[in-house]
Amino acid sequence: MRYLGLLVLALLVLAVGLAHAQHPLLDLIADKVVQKYQQSSCEQLWEARSKPKTPQEQNAVQLLRGDPQMRIEFINKIAAPVANKMFECGMIP
Repeated sequence: MRYLGLLVLALLVLAVGLAHAQHPLLDLIADKVVQKYQQSSCEQLWEARSKPKTPQEQNAVQLLRGDPQMRIEFINKIAAPVANKMFECGMIP
């Protein structure tokens, strides 16, 4: 019985690891967005907000619009750091 419990636990850990590795592109994009917000000044963020999106950014947005599950995962990764920086910069009330 003990071995069965360990096997179930090992399978659960493996499944969680695979779930996180499913979207390496999403992880890369999310990390890039968080890094941009953390390293930019408020002035840089305000200026970037008025510029048109690059083709890469447009492709990323299209990808997220087409896959709701991926979009949820992306938002969960970036929400706190981006929202905090936007609040600090007066971009959200």
